[in-house]
Amino acid sequence: KIVRQRRKKSKVKIITRKAMESMPEGAKTIEGKVELIQMLIPLGLEAVNRQLQKEVEMLAGGRYRHEGGPSRWGKQAGSVYLGEEKFRIEVPRVRDEAKNEEIGLESYRWLQRPRGLDEGVMKKMLLGLSCGRYEETARSIPEAFAISRSTVSRRTIRASARKLTQLLHRPLNQEEFVALFVDGKSFSEDGIILVVGVTVEGRKRILGFVQAASEKESVIAEFFETLIERGLDYRQGLLCVVDGSKGLLKAIRNVFSGCVLIQRCQWHKRENVVGYLPKGEQAKFRSKLQEAYEKPTYAEAEDALEKIHKELCLLNQSAAASLEEGLEETLTLHRLGLFEKLGRSFK
Repeated sequence: KIVRQRRKKSKVKIITRKAMESMPEGAKTIEGKVELIQMLIPLGLEAVNRQLQKEVEMLAGGRYRHEGGPSRWGKQAGSVYLGEEKFRIEVPRVRDEAKNEEIGLESYRWLQRPRGLDEGVMKKMLLGLSCGRYEETARSIPEAFAISRSTVSRRTIRASARKLTQLLHRPLNQEEFVALFVDGKSFSEDGIILVVGVTVEGRKRILGFVQAASEKESVIAEFFETLIERGLDYRQGLLCVVDGSKGLLKAIRNVFSGCVLIQRCQWHKRENVVGYLPKGEQAKFRSKLQEAYEKPTYAEAEDALEKIHKELCLLNQSAAASLEEGLEETLTLHRLGLFEKLGRSFK
């Protein structure tokens, strides 16, 4: 066992020295060395100690005190991050006698930053690992000690906040968008207006969202303006798929004036209509409406919906009025001759 330990230590020194030597000259800064150390987790603790001692020697000279300038001043308990784990170490201290103050070690300051920890913890949280069970993911190294539940929570919030900022401020002029899905969703006690863009290649992208108590026209219009400021180009035309909210429709028409076509969601329209009917009639008319919307051409779909409208006029005026309101916008894809190709995705 002793022989194996000695061989291992010798190998650690060789690998660490070679890794340091292989770095470009310009990257041999304290920060660069620290980043390399943290990548070599199995070799890290030994490399950490050497780096700290090297900085002490740079500040205070050799082990035996020289005349004037900073001097060595014992050690104190401390900790550093290697990868995603925290380790206890003894930190050498340096004191400037002339100024009567301690000199902090730059290497130690960098090593106390949990590089990569926030992102790593966030990924584990998103994969379903609770804060309380984070300790189970720690590597089985005796020197490591567990990170508290509150620390994990804070770091997860910090990491997700960074991701949110990136999402809501990234430029939108890198891709060509041809369609937008816009809808209001409930999230806990908040209302969220969410916009998903579809590129000309058919890829979906979350463009952004805004917290709003209601789908008020002024709030949504301001939100759309921020998307345009971030580079959303609507001048070539956009197809907007919406559920029929009046404030939402008004904001879309005002902001994207003359460059937008609206496809009202057929599912929302169908459910709005049957919601006025007695339960005994709902399944029948839901089926009829679905069949009408599945007609391949505009003329066929319009004719089928007109027949249903006449039936509803005799049965329930509210249901008939609901079907008539915005009927043309539920058939935009039909009118463009694109329903058979795009209906499944955009209806």
